[in-house]
Amino acid sequence: MSKKLKAVSLFSSAGIAELLLDDTFLEVAVANELVPQRAKCFSHFYPSADMICGDIADDYVKENIIKKSNVAEATVLIATPPCQGLSTIGKNKKQEHYETDKRNFLVLEMLDIIDKCDFDYVLIENVPKFLDMYFPYENDYLKLVDILKNRYTEKYEVDGSVLNAKDYGVCQLRPRVIIRLYKKGLKWSLPKKETEIPLSTAISHLPSLEAGEDSGIPLHYAKNVNERSILALRHTPTGKSAIYNEVHYPKKEDGSRISGQHNTYKRVSWDMPCPARTTYSGSVSSHNNVHPGRLLPDGTYSDARVFTLLETYIISSIPESVRFPEWASETFIRTMIGEAIPPKLLTKIIEGIGV
Repeated sequence: MSKKLKAVSLFSSAGIAELLLDDTFLEVAVANELVPQRAKCFSHFYPSADMICGDIADDYVKENIIKKSNVAEATVLIATPPCQGLSTIGKNKKQEHYETDKRNFLVLEMLDIIDKCDFDYVLIENVPKFLDMYFPYENDYLKLVDILKNRYTEKYEVDGSVLNAKDYGVCQLRPRVIIRLYKKGLKWSLPKKETEIPLSTAISHLPSLEAGEDSGIPLHYAKNVNERSILALRHTPTGKSAIYNEVHYPKKEDGSRISGQHNTYKRVSWDMPCPARTTYSGSVSSHNNVHPGRLLPDGTYSDARVFTLLETYIISSIPESVRFPEWASETFIRTMIGEAIPPKLLTKIIEGIGV
């Protein structure tokens, strides 16, 4: 395309997902995010985009989004509504729990914006459970895809699919729901699957680090870990969890054994894509966060630590040149990355427009 299409990003967070869109025919012209700190980060990455910080459920905010979207002549809508209440890692695993979490229904606020703008393409992205959830709609409970088909069947083709980032050039096991709406007569194909990238291919070129060490390479420094956890992880082989160690297991300060799941205090494997990066990627006690390590001559394993920020960037398909604002803490950065769809996956989905 000779001219870039204008896009609107709803529930934009810090803008991680859009980091590779500059290389496509798409440009984000308008964005909306509730949390000021996240909106500020988005503007850091995309200073030319018109960021509207506020609650999409507020009529004034919503009308402002609609007005600016129409002024920009935006033809693409990207919506990544909050998924905390839907995640299988969270507490809300039953339908009655979903209904009490208002974050799960914010996506319906988007319908007014679709109605009052003339988008050619709409992308809604979320966790896989999103396809199975029922939403309150016209005195009934319907799945989102059914709501969209009922409401827009004359204008749009509607399709809901689950794509895994590992199949599209990202070294990460991260399934995501992709719902596409595109005008009748237009085309939007899904990307073709690619060969999986094992973790060894992605990050094994980086130097080994122990907790607290800094390689001197930008972003490749290791967070500190308490000595009790370090001892347990040094005696944990690649692909295994320290929780199951008979002698060197994770301990509390009083020496008692820490209980955990099969994927806590766990070293991931070299020979497959990395498990999904979560918002807690900076903790060895959270899910699948420990570096695979390498067997040492004394029988222990190196790299008793979580992935560095640089490794997390690579695993998440974030360019190594990306720099967050100076005020952004490591916890903030890891949280934003953990919440976002990997940029390469989003880009490949967008590149299917018109194909």
